[in-house]
Order: sequence, then C-alpha cells, then structure tokens
Amino acid sequence: MSFSSDLKIELSKINNLKNKQEVYAEFLGYLVVANTSISAKSIKFSTENEYNINRFAKLLNNLNIVDYNIDIVGKTYSITFKNKGIKMVDKDNINTILNTENLKKAYIRGNFLGGGSINNPRNKYHLEIIFKTVEYAQITLELVNSFGIIFKSLDKTLYLKDGEVISNFLALMGASSSVLKFEEIRVLREMKNNVNRIVNCETANLNKTINASVKQVETIKKLKKSGKFNNLPNDLKEIANLRLDNPDATLEELGKMLKNPIGKSAVNHRFKKLEQLL
Repeated sequence: MSFSSDLKIELSKINNLKNKQEVYAEFLGYLVVANTSISAKSIKFSTENEYNINRFAKLLNNLNIVDYNIDIVGKTYSITFKNKGIKMVDKDNINTILNTENLKKAYIRGNFLGGGSINNPRNKYHLEIIFKTVEYAQITLELVNSFGIIFKSLDKTLYLKDGEVISNFLALMGASSSVLKFEEIRVLREMKNNVNRIVNCETANLNKTINASVKQVETIKKLKKSGKFNNLPNDLKEIANLRLDNPDATLEELGKMLKNPIGKSAVNHRFKKLEQLL
C-alpha cells in the first residue's frame, strides 16, 4: 500500500466515535472537500479508499443517519444519504461549532480523510487537501494556522512541501504511527542528501584541483620550451618540478613537499609568478 493509504487507514481507526461532538466535527470536515457533492436533496461522498468509506459510514451511524447507500464503481466507493438541512461550518459559526482544540482537530482530520493526499515521502514531500470552495479552504487555513502549522494555498487547494511541517500536521491529526514512519524516511533522506552534497563538493574540489594542475603544467612546459625555465629562481624551479612530478597533488600537499614547507596561499603565489613570466 502507499504511504497515503496507510495514513488514511490509521486515521480511520482512531477510536473517538463515542464522542458525538468530535464525530460531528469530523463529519462536517468531510462535507467541505471536493470529493463531496451536495444538492438540495442528497449528499454524496466518494473515495478510492475502502477504510475511508467505512470510517464515513461509522460517522453517519453515530449521528443516527442510517438511511444511506454505498455503491462501488470500478475502484471508487460512494456513499449517498439524504440532505436534511445540515448546518455547514462557515466564518460566522466556526467558533461556535468548533469551540475546542479537539473539535478543530477532528474537523481538520475530516478534511484530510475526505479530500487529502500525501506523496510517497521517499520521493518528495507534498501533502494537499482540495476543497469545494475557496471559502472552505480559507476556513481550514486559519484553523491549521492557529496550531502553528502554516499551509500554502492555491485557489481551493491547501498544500505543504516542507518535511518537518508535514510531520507536525500528521501528529496534529493523531497519526502517531505514520509520524514515526515519516520521520524514519525523512532522516534517511536527509542522510542521503548530506552524503550526496559531500560527494558533489569533493568532486567539485577535485575537478578544480585537476584543472588548476593542468594549467600549471602547461605553464611550466611553455617556460621550458622558451628557455626561461633555467633562469628561474630556485624557489620557483622547486615548486615547478614538484608539480611536474605530482600532477594530482593539491597546493597544500605540494607546499608540504618543499624543503622548507609553506602554506597553500604561498604555493599559489609562486604559480602566479610563473604565469607572469610567460
């Protein structure tokens, strides 16, 4: 199964169904996402996740909404029931309906279960929730912001691309097992990225050393061909001969090979003098 499916399975098993207020808040969270269609007569929620449709059915049963139908078309599960004038969350009643932290979390959990998805964190960090309207998206945006989790928004979609923030959001919804799995993957990714950065840095430094060495060897050969080499001061002859004998050595390594060792900058200074004599 995908990480997204595993996450929704965990969320769908959260055992808070005895708390009618939390059940109702989570139920309302489902109703405002794009996967739910609402008409004057009926409400229909669709999903490809079997655990998700079972969760929604449990919410309905706990709210004494038992007259519903579940249909399966291909991989899509749909649950339909009568619209009996359910009062949706809006900017005017949000603080009345969702008046505790637990109710806000339940509503947000319903948002994600109903219209959310998350990419495989091994590939990239991306979590999103798609809502029915921009207004519903903004309501949830303000709710998650109140918990210190800053989503980005694009029209009807809220999304996250930061690994740490996604981890915090999973914890907010109560997905403790998924948080542990996500963090394990995140640590491995960070380690891999750090190794890649080190390798890239070392490769860049090696290429820089090789390019500089090639240029220095060419300079020395030109000086020899022109007859100027024999007239060089001993310190320049010494560094030049070391370079010819050690084309792969760094400036620091060459400096240590001298009879009187010098630092990297002093070695570089000597090579610049050789270039100026061409």
